[in-house]
Amino acid sequence: MRVVFAGTPEFARIALDAILAAGHEVPLVLTQPDRPSGRGLKLTPSPVKQAALQAGIPVQQPRSLRLDGKYPEDAQAARAALLEARPDVMVVAAYGLILPQWTLTLPPAGCLNIHASLLPRWRGAAPIQRAIEAGDAETGITIMQMDEGLDTGDMLLVKSLPISATHTAAQLHDALAELGGQCIVEALHALSQQSLAPAPQPEAGVCYAAKLNKAEAALDLAQPAVVLARRVRAFDPVPGATLQLPGWEAPIKVWAAQAMPAVNALEPGTIVAASEAGLDVATSDGVLRILQVQKPGGKRQDIGAFLRGSPQIVSP
Repeated sequence: MRVVFAGTPEFARIALDAILAAGHEVPLVLTQPDRPSGRGLKLTPSPVKQAALQAGIPVQQPRSLRLDGKYPEDAQAARAALLEARPDVMVVAAYGLILPQWTLTLPPAGCLNIHASLLPRWRGAAPIQRAIEAGDAETGITIMQMDEGLDTGDMLLVKSLPISATHTAAQLHDALAELGGQCIVEALHALSQQSLAPAPQPEAGVCYAAKLNKAEAALDLAQPAVVLARRVRAFDPVPGATLQLPGWEAPIKVWAAQAMPAVNALEPGTIVAASEAGLDVATSDGVLRILQVQKPGGKRQDIGAFLRGSPQIVSP
């Protein structure tokens, strides 16, 4: 099939590679404009753009696709390129731009989205992180026929994936990216055989995965330890959970932690124990055992190394 691909980050690049490996023709790729990155804030192309250029595929990077929006010249150029590409279908994965109606109806088969959740649960921007944070037992990939709503289109293909008790957002992202590549290839094959069966999303179970906010990074020890341990995993690598420890001017980042039962009820924030086994901090329910941290300006380190360099933190 002739497939126009729209995506930006690594999650989308893996899907693009899978589509190309399956033998589909990709005459055009849409991706976000180059962004400043690194210490030198050098303009850096997205992973999808890098993959497209390596494959010799033309790339469009509109700032908007709205013909009547702030950047109509960008939208007009993208529209002209899409018409010239004559796609059978457009595949969208973590693109980052809203697709107006003209884009949804331009390809004969419309636009298929690779969404990293079991819809209708976790519609929105951060489904991977919110699933871990909520303690979900499973997540998955939904291939969806896009409409003008926020992840509200008909489901075309769904595959689930268990969430382990140790999954970080980074690890779950990688597993879902691979599954997403497999699913879109399967969906495109079914589409070519006219065997895709759209199913409306059920009304029950709808919830939204709000975009991550840096303000969420601070761990509130007035919450239960099990909740905090999930948040540590959900916020790895972004935005990174933080904790203010006694004797430290600035919060440190917490990269690994586990919930432990409390022997005695203590004021949240109380240091229960500090050893090579972990830094145990009381919460409203249970103890948060901190296993890996990062000092401001430093690198990730296990808790033993951190404590050896932090004599102000002692076991009671």
